[in-house]
Amino acid sequence: MFRSLHMKLVLIMTLLIVSLMAVVGAFLINSVVSFYIHDFYDRMHRVFSQDAAFVSDLSNAAPGEENGAEMMAQILETYNGVLGVDGRSRNYYILDGRGAACLETSDSRGDLILENTPNLNTAINGREGYESDISAPYMDVAFPITRGDSRYIIYILDNRETISTLNGELIELIVKSLFFGVVISTLLSFLLSKTMIIPIERLTEGAERVAEGDFSYKLEVASRDEIGVLTNTFNVMAQQLQETLAEVENERNKLNTLFLHMTDGVVAFSRRGEVIHANPAAADMLGQAIPVDGPCSYASLFGDIAPLEDVLAVEQPGYLEGTRWVNGRSLELLLAPFYREGQGGVLVVIHDVTEQHKTEEMRREFVANVSHELRTPLTNIRSYAETLVDSAGALPPAKEKSFLEVILGESDRMTHIVQDLLTLSRFDSGYSELNLAPFPFGRAVQEVYHANLLEAQRHGHDMRILLEENLPDIVGDRERMVQVMMNVVSNSIKYTPDNGKILIRGGRREDWVWMEVSDNGIGIPQEDRPRIFERFYRVDKARSRESGGTGLGLSIAKEIVDRHKGVIRLVDRPGPGLTVRMEFLVEGPDHDK
Repeated sequence: MFRSLHMKLVLIMTLLIVSLMAVVGAFLINSVVSFYIHDFYDRMHRVFSQDAAFVSDLSNAAPGEENGAEMMAQILETYNGVLGVDGRSRNYYILDGRGAACLETSDSRGDLILENTPNLNTAINGREGYESDISAPYMDVAFPITRGDSRYIIYILDNRETISTLNGELIELIVKSLFFGVVISTLLSFLLSKTMIIPIERLTEGAERVAEGDFSYKLEVASRDEIGVLTNTFNVMAQQLQETLAEVENERNKLNTLFLHMTDGVVAFSRRGEVIHANPAAADMLGQAIPVDGPCSYASLFGDIAPLEDVLAVEQPGYLEGTRWVNGRSLELLLAPFYREGQGGVLVVIHDVTEQHKTEEMRREFVANVSHELRTPLTNIRSYAETLVDSAGALPPAKEKSFLEVILGESDRMTHIVQDLLTLSRFDSGYSELNLAPFPFGRAVQEVYHANLLEAQRHGHDMRILLEENLPDIVGDRERMVQVMMNVVSNSIKYTPDNGKILIRGGRREDWVWMEVSDNGIGIPQEDRPRIFERFYRVDKARSRESGGTGLGLSIAKEIVDRHKGVIRLVDRPGPGLTVRMEFLVEGPDHDK
């Protein structure tokens, strides 16, 4: 119940009023008692010590006086107002100076036996008794008086009934005031607590909504005091928190997207070797699922590369390396520790370097092929040239002419190789631009046919052409496209045994034009077809060199067709021989497919 701030404020206000009234009451009661006591003794001292006429009247006996006590009583009666004697709570007593017997009194109860108080005993001994005792239930003074030949004691006694009555009334007043004060303080505390608690309750509700993720809730600023400033600050904090969380969420989404779609595999492990994160690329590269909190661990996945403790001991930015072959893939592994808020783990990044190795192998093969292709004609040229130099004038003219023809042929072969290499180099560097212009596709195909017809007839081939009517003009680099066609047709003539059959066909399909060259030659084995457009790749290297081939023709053709956003491929068909199909966009490479 008292955990509520509202009830605590009510209780504090109530205790404050009660404490205040108790202190005020005690102070008032003590003040009243002290006032009455001091007033009593001051009055008695003033009358008996300073009023000489009063003391003289009490001391001087009249001639022939028989009862001095009675005469003294009459004198005291005249001073009742000054002495405050009322016959109820305060009375005077005229006592015998020797035995302290009561001779006369204002007490209506008559002859009384008085208690021997310290002041009375002092007076019996002949001295004035003025001692006050605040803790005593009475107030008294005693004065020894000698009247004539007799000794008397005038004893004034106040039983404090007036003080008790006044204290009772004060207590009653204090209790009533306390009651009304408690009621008023309770009401005021309720109002005060409501004034303070309602904004706090709203702040609490707002904080709960923020904790639940609702940052759109805005608190109303109802005042300009400290609570109003706190409310406004809370609204600003909620807005900034919302913006911060939005930025964090955006960054997390970007990181998650990057993590999920990056080509490199990433697997994160805890310090105990448990899988924390793993992206799809890692599962694909390793050829197995890597579930979080699953059976996979660092030891089972990469324990053979390096122990977990060794990786954790690596100081940043250092890392460990490793390699692995999985399903024909060459994987490069980078293992590094990471630290996060006193914890950490191991991060393994997986690179698929299969293509890099393949590219490196192709580069080495390319250099070896270029070296070999250039060394062979250079060797032949040098051999024949040395023979001519050593046998100058000794060889018959016909022999010398045949040697020179060999040298020229090998020179042409080298020139052709260098030109092909330069063409590929320009393609790779991007410096080879296409000269796009409209030209009739059907006429270009016919020109290629007629240009190769004599060579085909020289080999005894039956070469024919079959074109659809009304083939359109297309946009492209005519020289480059004719180069592709010439390469394909010349390859068909070259690799078809004598007296073979070659068919050139052309037509249109929607926004595309196509050309096919079919023969019944030696063809290409199925296992070699995926690599037929690679540079320097030759199915039968010995036969290719015999026919003057370098393995660059089809790769150049592929580069040209790709730059035209076209297609060149081998067509699967039954029977011996080969069919090569080329397709080009009518509107040219700048037209969307």
